Amino acid sequence: MKISDIYGEQFRGAYYRFIGESLAGCWVVALIVFSGYVLHFGSAPVGFLLLLVVVSEAILCGFWQATIVSLLACACLDYFFYPPLLQFTIGDPQDWVALGAFEISALVVSRVSSREQRSTREATLQRTAMEQLYELSRSTLLINLHQPPGPQLTQLILRIFAVEGVAIFDASTGQCARAGVWSEDEMDLAKECFLLSKDNEDSMTRTTRRQLRINAETIGALVIRGDLSPLVGNALASLGAIALDRCVSFEKESRIEAAHQAERLRAAVLDSLAHAVKTPLTAIQTANEGLREVGKLNNPQKELVTLIEEESNQLGQLCTRLLQTAKLEAEEVNLGDEEIAIADLVSMALQKQQGHLGGHTVEVAVPDPDITVRGDSDLLSMALAQFLDNAVKYSFRGTAIKVAARESHSEVLISVHNYGPQIPISDRERIFQRFYRSEGSSRLAPGTGIGLSAVKMTADAHRGHVWVISDANEGTTFFLSLPQDGRRRT
Repeated sequence: MKISDIYGEQFRGAYYRFIGESLAGCWVVALIVFSGYVLHFGSAPVGFLLLLVVVSEAILCGFWQATIVSLLACACLDYFFYPPLLQFTIGDPQDWVALGAFEISALVVSRVSSREQRSTREATLQRTAMEQLYELSRSTLLINLHQPPGPQLTQLILRIFAVEGVAIFDASTGQCARAGVWSEDEMDLAKECFLLSKDNEDSMTRTTRRQLRINAETIGALVIRGDLSPLVGNALASLGAIALDRCVSFEKESRIEAAHQAERLRAAVLDSLAHAVKTPLTAIQTANEGLREVGKLNNPQKELVTLIEEESNQLGQLCTRLLQTAKLEAEEVNLGDEEIAIADLVSMALQKQQGHLGGHTVEVAVPDPDITVRGDSDLLSMALAQFLDNAVKYSFRGTAIKVAARESHSEVLISVHNYGPQIPISDRERIFQRFYRSEGSSRLAPGTGIGLSAVKMTADAHRGHVWVISDANEGTTFFLSLPQDGRRRT
């Protein structure tokens, strides 16, 4: 059945009900008037009986039906009971007063009765609506969070409020769920309501449109066809928004927890691998040293021995970094507490990177040689060496790398600057996450995504912090800020 047919049936039903109730009252008036006229009653008892009919009509049917009945009753009183009889004229002015008083009394009483009836009906509807809203709020707590919330909410609202149709648009998924009767051209009403960001009621189609908002953010839209008050529509929108937000939050928490579990598993595997690699790596380095001590190696053999030494040293540094990162995450490392000169720290980092600068010159600017920090020299030199290694990997050929340090209030600020590709703004926080590598950097140089995360954990352990600024023209600068009395966070 089409929506227009449903509206036509409802209109015809209301019209026929109005006519039937009015005719019933008029029939009772005619019966009383006929009986009074035949039995020769006076105008007073007949008028009292007709007043009761008008009041009853107002109570049972409504004001407009009572108005029609009261007009007929006045006409009958005038015609049959006030002289001259059987004429629509009144000879005595007192009869005009009596007839006017009857009509006014009938209309006032019917009006008051109709208003009281409407108030009672509204109170009943409000009580019913509160019960329905309470049932809906309880039911939303039981919805399956592992399934889309839209279809579940539409079915709940349709069942509890007995409306004709419900549609919910979920902005997080872009899907629209519908329940009840909707025509083909009304399939996107909820989505249109979301896009237009407008709440309204359409009396012609009996639809209520509401935005689903959490604070100032719009997360969807709700459209309901049926007899609902604006207050109930607002309450349904609030409950729907809470239910949608709860499902979205649950999904986000599930994804975050799954990501954390995958991260912990990956970290555990790599840490175990680092431990397992240490033993054979030590054997390789020992055997390589033995080959060098044996002597009598020709030039190609010496180059191979040197290559084995360099690569095994690099692999050893990677294993050490992995193990140190794992200890920092678990807070199992015994953090050193020694006073370190920044100039010495830079020298240690450069020594660790010796042979891995790729032809880049390093410019060091430490204006005050007496600048010191307190902390673990091995971890801090490893962090600075990682900054240098990162700068070498992503610098343009032939450009210089600049290392600077200065005091800033009660902190020491160390920076490493290089000229290379710009780091996107969206990646400037994420590159300090473990194993994360931006799409651009993964094509420029090999890496594991471990080094910068180790720098961040080292800074956290010393109550410091790290950040990066990057510009296509000015280059990229990594910063390490350390308090001069650095301690592990408590």
